[in-house]
Amino acid sequence: MRTVLPLAACMVMPVNLAAHPHVFVEAQVTVVFDVSGGVGIKLDWFYDDLFSLLVTTDLGIDMDGDLMLTAEEQTILDTQITAWPPDYAGDLDVRQGGEVLILGDRQDHAMRYENGLFHEAHMRPLPQIKDPDAPLQIRVFDPTFYTAYDLKAPVLIEGRDDCSVDILRADLDAAYALAESLMGDVALDAVGPDDYFPQVGDAFADTIVVTCAGPL
Repeated sequence: MRTVLPLAACMVMPVNLAAHPHVFVEAQVTVVFDVSGGVGIKLDWFYDDLFSLLVTTDLGIDMDGDLMLTAEEQTILDTQITAWPPDYAGDLDVRQGGEVLILGDRQDHAMRYENGLFHEAHMRPLPQIKDPDAPLQIRVFDPTFYTAYDLKAPVLIEGRDDCSVDILRADLDAAYALAESLMGDVALDAVGPDDYFPQVGDAFADTIVVTCAGPL
């Protein structure tokens, strides 16, 4: 779970919003191939209206309700989103043949406020491709399932026209059954923001498989 911007919102989260997940994000994934042979994953996160409202309230921005930020308010927002905690991996998992790929530091990180909703975007380079001929498996998820990501289709490819994309949808029934079994007698809809919740976010994650005709 990211603990900077979402934490700011959960501090003012109404008590009756208890069930996991607490934050809902639509995730657009773009696989970017640059002219020098580099590969990166661009993430666009579109936050839900309730969370966006809570963030503006907690940070004291857009208090006039005109759905626009002043330069000073944008600076406040930028300061919040750039301060990722050291243990936050960015809710992105990329693999080849089951092996986890190392992600480079985020690039081009920006947060925009559009029609009352937050849109966060950044790029994560893949500096060490394990096998240039193997497909990429990409998943966007919060291990704690505090944040639920809804994958936006289609997944986009930039810089190449010889790659195909398949989306393997998560088995949500099995994921919830796993969470319930690990919670024992505690109902999922009774779990508060600060209560224990098993790290089952990967079970809720769709898997993107990117296959290219030539080497990555």
